[in-house]
Amino acid sequence: MKFNAGSFRQQQSDYKAFIPSSLMNSDYRASDKKILSALGSAMHALGELNAYANIVPDSAVFLRMYIAKEAVTSSGIEGTKTNVGEALSPEDKVKEGRRNDWQEVQNYIAALQWGVQELESLPLSMRLLKGTHSVLMQGVRGKHKMPGEIRTSQNWIGGATPATAKFVPPPFVDLPDLLSDLERFWHQAAPEIPSLIRIAMSHYQFETIHPFLDGNGRTGRLLITLHLMHEKLLRSPVLYLSAFFEEYRRDYFDHLERIRTKGDMDDWILFFLGGVQATAVNARETMERILQLQKRCEALIASSEKRTAVSRRFLAALFSSPIVTVRDAMQLLSLTKPAANSLVNHFVTMGILQKTAGKERNRIFSFREYIALFDSSSSI
Repeated sequence: MKFNAGSFRQQQSDYKAFIPSSLMNSDYRASDKKILSALGSAMHALGELNAYANIVPDSAVFLRMYIAKEAVTSSGIEGTKTNVGEALSPEDKVKEGRRNDWQEVQNYIAALQWGVQELESLPLSMRLLKGTHSVLMQGVRGKHKMPGEIRTSQNWIGGATPATAKFVPPPFVDLPDLLSDLERFWHQAAPEIPSLIRIAMSHYQFETIHPFLDGNGRTGRLLITLHLMHEKLLRSPVLYLSAFFEEYRRDYFDHLERIRTKGDMDDWILFFLGGVQATAVNARETMERILQLQKRCEALIASSEKRTAVSRRFLAALFSSPIVTVRDAMQLLSLTKPAANSLVNHFVTMGILQKTAGKERNRIFSFREYIALFDSSSSI
């Protein structure tokens, strides 16, 4: 079904801005059999992921890794160069030339955690997104571009000026009505538009409106996870589409552009639903691999000479914080320095930990096999 996306409006004499149509007034309904089939597959995959997350013991321990992977991937789409291993490392252990990128990833992690926490007491809203955006942009590139505030000037994508831009979003004077319409769309009781399809349409609309001067791409990807949780389709934040969008980057941008120029909402929704299904399956399989790794490590501890409760506690801590120092082990487990040093060396001997950096006094160790489940490119 063709979608009435909006129209281009002449601005001054040298460029046109795109003004999206109201979602609340749209008569678009997804009726294509391919879409309905893809919707069923995506919902089934989400259901399996939620069920698996419920039965996995201490699955909340792994959340930090899922969030770190999303932060690295989403920030990477914007040109940030880092990996999961670096994202989990303390700032003073990150190469000086990469610390700005490291900080952007830390902001993304903090923004997502803030948004998920606030969603417990706030509805999905522009107030929530503005707060999330404020955390995202603090102290990094774009920090002077009105963090947490809707823009009051024209922005554009690509090109040195709006006249040479690849895409020019609506003028700021149109934003109050457009954002109010988007908020109402989030909360409308419309069973004829299934939640996942509404989330796909919402992401497109947000990216088209581009309400902030900077950080719209990252905020729009955060919106997907927050919207999934708002709709109760995701019980914990373990599903993110940034890796899918990055893998199919050209298709992603082409689909959004074809909605604006050709009203082709169907193909975008098919693409989005395929991403949800693939990502949900991948997340469930990652959980399965985590459990397998957990069992292998527990077996190593059980067969070693130091079959102590403190070894099992240390292993559990590593699944939350897989980059550690001897000092970390002291603090985590309330150990003396000799005891913590002995424990860490024992985990190195078993092959669970590997030394990655530092001299004797400042050694850093990583749970590489675990980190690799989230980031095969990590060198830490």
